[in-house]
Amino acid sequence: MAESTAYVKFVGNVDGSSASALMKAIDDHLARGVTRLVILISTPGGTVFHGLTLHNYLAGLPVEVHTHNFGTVDSIGAALYVAGQRRYCVPDARFLIHGVAANFPAGTVLEEDQLAERLASLRSDTANIASVLGRATGKTTDEMHAVMLARTILNSADAIAFGLVHEIKRNLFPAGSNVTSITMA
Repeated sequence: MAESTAYVKFVGNVDGSSASALMKAIDDHLARGVTRLVILISTPGGTVFHGLTLHNYLAGLPVEVHTHNFGTVDSIGAALYVAGQRRYCVPDARFLIHGVAANFPAGTVLEEDQLAERLASLRSDTANIASVLGRATGKTTDEMHAVMLARTILNSADAIAFGLVHEIKRNLFPAGSNVTSITMA
């Protein structure tokens, strides 16, 4: 008999390695016939590319997806988190929602058109993240953009009032559950 619910613990940065590991773990569970995935998340964030990829992957799965912040969900981790149809957090959880940044290695020289391209890319990423978070919270893209620019920190009670979290829940999974762990540095 196939398991009905799979629990996957995701701890660490959202990057290429962690995104691949999470999608592989999910694929393995789907192949075994799970009907619900619970993704336990604690992340300082990471790359926009991988965060939005994970969000879209989770949101497009043919099974019920729940997410549970059991520590900190920062930055692009919020986009991953809101992929859950039901979203939980522990009582002492924290969320950080902020804008997108561009990293330029020391000595980088950009011509005007290259700088304009980077700015357009930043604006596009910001709009995509604001849209994803806005749909999940019932806020407009403009409201979410303002929240991102303000570098907003939410505790669990604030996150419920904001519409990010559906329920505060300390218990992560039932005793005896098999939990797949993805822990990245």
